[in-house]
Amino acid sequence: MPLTDRVRDTLARRLRSLVGSGSIDLARPPGDDGLFGPGSPAWRVHGDFTAMMIGGISALLLQMLHPLALAGVWDHSDFRHDRLGRLKRTARFIAATTFGATATATGAIDHVRAIHDRVHGTLPDGTRYDANDPALLTWVHVAEVDSFLRAYLRYRDPGMTAADQDLYLAQTALVAERLGATGVPTSRAAVAAYYARVRGDLRFDHRTREVADALLAPGDDAATNAGMRMAAAAARDLLPPWAAAMHGRTPGLLARPAVRAGAGALGNVVRWALKR
Repeated sequence: MPLTDRVRDTLARRLRSLVGSGSIDLARPPGDDGLFGPGSPAWRVHGDFTAMMIGGISALLLQMLHPLALAGVWDHSDFRHDRLGRLKRTARFIAATTFGATATATGAIDHVRAIHDRVHGTLPDGTRYDANDPALLTWVHVAEVDSFLRAYLRYRDPGMTAADQDLYLAQTALVAERLGATGVPTSRAAVAAYYARVRGDLRFDHRTREVADALLAPGDDAATNAGMRMAAAAARDLLPPWAAAMHGRTPGLLARPAVRAGAGALGNVVRWALKR
């Protein structure tokens, strides 16, 4: 095998192992296009590895600003030692619900609902939280798909039409609603209005900082770290300005072009490796 092909195959295996994508059966019976179908905006956005990685990290930084979402991570996950675990689980869920057969997507949704049944507790101030709370599910979903879409627009297809952007949000709302979310925004305008309503509920404290630092900390694999550092920098830059300010991670004006150029180059390498 030529050296170029060996390098490509090695990098592709590393990338797929990073998100565990090889562990999911995405075969679909004839006539079963799953929840969305080939060519849909959901397939396009979720099919770009770089946008999903950068958007996924940015989504986690955004989600943890909600005290109830943060509590679920703090109380029910080993975030200090499982830096990439949440990203892997999210990637597998997205793959199953986007590209899998209808039964595969339904099974993934049912599995997550069963996990949510066990995630509940009390905030330090005595407020109760529950992962099945419809409003909390809506927050987690909006932060996620909005981040995926913004990363896709920045790093893959800035010319995606406004109609297709809204269709993407409308399509993915189906999954959130099946998980139990209510009042899910289904357009860019509705997402902006939603953020305006919920920003007063968001907080940043020492627990948020600790979870964010754990998420962004370097791992043990030097080969993976370089790419992850670039993805993390791009994820911080992708945050809405008000969210970046809350985190205290607003990129400098001089650093931003370098981050975006580096992430764009990373995306080209990833697409070359994955032959997309």
